[in-house]
Amino acid sequence: MAIQLSLLPITGSISSSVTTIILSVNEGWQLFTERLNRLRASLDAAGIGTALITDDDSVYYFTGYYDYLHMDFGRPTILVVPREGESLLITPSMEMDMAEAAARVDRIAPWNDGLGNEWREELYSVLARAGDIAIEPDQMPPVVRNYVESQVEPARLTDITPVISTQRMIKSEEELNCARHAGQVATVMLEAGRAAIADGVAEYEVALAASQAGTRKSAELLAEHYSDQCMSPNTHFLQIMASGEEITKPHHRASTRIMRQGEPVFLCFCGMTNFHRFKLGFDRTFWIGEIADPGQAAVYEVAVASQQAALAELKPGVTAEAIHAAYAEVIQTAGYEYPFRCGRATGYSFLEKPQLVTGDKTIIQPGMVLAVDGSVTVAKSFRAQVGDSFIVTENGYEQITHHPKAVGEMIV
Repeated sequence: MAIQLSLLPITGSISSSVTTIILSVNEGWQLFTERLNRLRASLDAAGIGTALITDDDSVYYFTGYYDYLHMDFGRPTILVVPREGESLLITPSMEMDMAEAAARVDRIAPWNDGLGNEWREELYSVLARAGDIAIEPDQMPPVVRNYVESQVEPARLTDITPVISTQRMIKSEEELNCARHAGQVATVMLEAGRAAIADGVAEYEVALAASQAGTRKSAELLAEHYSDQCMSPNTHFLQIMASGEEITKPHHRASTRIMRQGEPVFLCFCGMTNFHRFKLGFDRTFWIGEIADPGQAAVYEVAVASQQAALAELKPGVTAEAIHAAYAEVIQTAGYEYPFRCGRATGYSFLEKPQLVTGDKTIIQPGMVLAVDGSVTVAKSFRAQVGDSFIVTENGYEQITHHPKAVGEMIV
């Protein structure tokens, strides 16, 4: 059996010409082994004996294991990574077939509901011999954290989150290629959503059109470039959109509301863009047939200008907060209130390090993937937002989501 990966250049636009290489299973799995080895090196440098990883995105990042039913149904999965020795995956026995097929770990310990001490049995042995232990405090399910804290004195516990966040911050060639594919899916979804907007149409019809288009594009890319037949192409996030008097609600979901001529419509794909588990940010503001309130066009222009100001700063060597400051200055100079964050890093999680916000002094580096927004809110009246995703390159950035922004092109 072979794993097929498609590799594209780091810089430049998405190309229809694809170079394909064939990797053996062991070579394909090497990606996860390398990530685990980097984590072990960090544990060694910090003098930490063992890391307990419970965030499902990080479990996937280090092992390739995903889409199991776990804490949502009261069934925890725990990845144990010692500084030395075997990596261990503690997971429900009902997921054993999936774990054996997907997880790149040394050992899998299944547990069953109500039998013995369940997941605690294996974890007890780990905690007893682990020395200092690093956990993800904000990502560890309370039932697991309570048990760990009952077994381990506070002096032995530390936070592994900064180590994992930093490691995941710079994307590999494989991840950047996946980001580009995610950008293609996002672009197709937005185009389909736009095409469905019309006077007399319900919001949910727009969501259906976008979801179908994204699913079909994902299926096409998975078949052409990836070998994991278990990876679902289906979009599975409630469409974020708002129209008319609901336009000031940033995370309003598609409803039965009927859209009307002259109204603004906001479409956001920051949740639905989740291709091969890679997430992006992408959104636009439209109007149906005409801009009934001319003042909205002026607000929209400021939103576009604020994104352009942020992009003028987006390059290696600047701080994350400097990008936000450039965006915020445009908005405040135009007389509007201080805005929420300009953007965030994405990857295998919807929110990764860094955030483009005041106080985040992370230095921007090549290989980061960032969602960068422009936005203006007029309380109880109107809200405009445009957003795209970008790969940071050696000399600037590569845009990976694409749709017009000029106000005249936003009238559908």
